[in-house]
Amino acid sequence: MTAYEELAKKFKRLHALQEAAGMLGWDMSAMMPAGGAEARTEQLATLSVVCHEILTDPNLDELFDKASAETKGLDSWTQANLAEMRRRWLHATALESDLVEALSKACKRCEMIWRKARPKSDFAAVLPALKEVLNLTRQAAAAKAERLGCSLYDALLDEYEPGGKSERIDAVFTDLAAFLPGFLSDVLDRQAKQPAALPLEGPFPLDKQEALARKLMAAVGFDFEHGRLDVSLHPFCGGVPDDVRITTRYNEDDFMIALMGVLHETGHAMYERGLPAEWRLQPVGEARGMAMHESQSLMVEMQACRSREFVEFLAPLAREAFGGSGPAWQADNLLRHYNEVKPDFIRVDADEVTYPAHVILRYRLEKALIAGEMELEALPSEWNKGMQELLGVTPPEDRLGCLQDIHWYDGAWGYFPTYTLGAMTAAQLFAAAKKARPEIPEALGRGDFAPLMGWLAENVHAQASSAGFEQILEKATGEPLNPKIFEAHLKARYLP
Repeated sequence: MTAYEELAKKFKRLHALQEAAGMLGWDMSAMMPAGGAEARTEQLATLSVVCHEILTDPNLDELFDKASAETKGLDSWTQANLAEMRRRWLHATALESDLVEALSKACKRCEMIWRKARPKSDFAAVLPALKEVLNLTRQAAAAKAERLGCSLYDALLDEYEPGGKSERIDAVFTDLAAFLPGFLSDVLDRQAKQPAALPLEGPFPLDKQEALARKLMAAVGFDFEHGRLDVSLHPFCGGVPDDVRITTRYNEDDFMIALMGVLHETGHAMYERGLPAEWRLQPVGEARGMAMHESQSLMVEMQACRSREFVEFLAPLAREAFGGSGPAWQADNLLRHYNEVKPDFIRVDADEVTYPAHVILRYRLEKALIAGEMELEALPSEWNKGMQELLGVTPPEDRLGCLQDIHWYDGAWGYFPTYTLGAMTAAQLFAAAKKARPEIPEALGRGDFAPLMGWLAENVHAQASSAGFEQILEKATGEPLNPKIFEAHLKARYLP
C-alpha cells in the first residue's frame, strides 16, 4: 500500500464516522425524545474524539510527506484530495483532544438549553452555556490561527469556506451595505404605489402543506429513495449523499414560509446527491464549502422558484392543495406575495432584498465577539441596535432577535457570511445557466427542472472539491465572484 492509499483508507474510515455523527445529529434535532439529550451528547462527543484521534495520528505527518512525492505525476483529483486531507489535518492537529471533547459537549448542551429558551425569549437562561461555547471556540480559533497563520476569525471561516478571508468579505459587505439602504427605499416606494397583494385565507392544514411540498421536491428532482422530509425547530438539510435528510417547520396560517423553506433545503439536497459517487467518503468528493452550498439552495428557492415562470406552474397546484379560488389564487397575486419586500425580524423568513442585511449584522457581531471586542451580555442590545440601523426595525423580544438562529448555540461560528456569498454566487450561476441553456425559464414554467439541474450537475455538483470556490465559479461562469451581477438581478426583479 502506498502512502497515499494508506491516507485514503484512513480518511474513508474518518468520513464514515463523521457521517454516522451527522445522522445522530439529525435524529437529535428531528426525532429524539428530550430525555435522550445527555446520552446523545456523550455519544457525539465520543465520536468527535475518535475522529480527532484519527486526524492527529502521529504517523500522518510522515505519510503526507511520502504521499506528496507519490502524487506529483497523478491526476488533478488525486492531488486535490491530498490537499484537502492536509487542510483538515492542519485544523485537527491544532487542537488537543480534551478541547475537542469539551467543545462538543458544550455545544450540544447549549443547543438543548437554547431549544427551551428560544420560545420563552429567555436569553439569560442560555447565557452561561453560550459563554462556555464562546470561550472554548476562542481557544480553538487561537490554536488554529497559530497553525494556519491567519486571524482568529479566518481560522473559523476556513472550516466552512476553505481559503475564505474576512478581508475579502469586509470589502464585499461594505459595498453591499452601502447599496442596500437606498435600493430598499426605492423598492418600498415602488411597492407602495402598486396594489397590495390580496390575502390568502387560511388555515392551511399541515398535511396538505407537506403533500404539496413533497410534490415540488419531486419536480426539482429529489429522490425519496435516498432521502426524507421531517419537522424540526430550525429547518436544515443533513444526512449523507445516499440518505439526505430535510427538515422544515410549518405554520398553519401561512403555507408559503414552509414551502419555500423546503425548496431551499431541496437545493442543498440536490447538491449532496449530485456529488461524484466515485469519490464518496474522500475529502475531494465533498461539497466545495458553504458559499457554494448556499448558492445551490438559493438557486432553487430564490432564482428559480420565485421567478414568474415557476409561480405560473405553482398557482394551480396551490389552488388544488388548499381549495383556493378567485383572484387571490392567481399567479400574479402569488408572485406579489413571494416577492414582497418587508423589513422584518426573522432571517429565515426574510425576502431577497433584506436578507443580506440580516447576514451582515450577524457577521459583524460574531467577528466582534470572537475578537473580544464585545461581551456576550451586550448581544441582545447590540443586535437590536444593528437591526434598527440596517433595516429600521427593533425586535420586541429576544426570540425575534439574538435567539432566533441555532448557529452560535451549537458552535457554528464563522458560518454566517456564506449565506450572502451564496446569494451572490446563485445569481451569477443562474445567469450563466440561462445563457448556456436558454430553455430554462420556459421549462420552469412547466415544472421541469431538468435543464437547470443538468447544467448545475455538470458545472457545480460533479466538481465537488476538485478545485477552489473561485476556480469552479470562474470555469462555470467565465469570471470570479462578481457582486454586481447580484445587484443587477435585484434591480431587474424588484425595480424593472
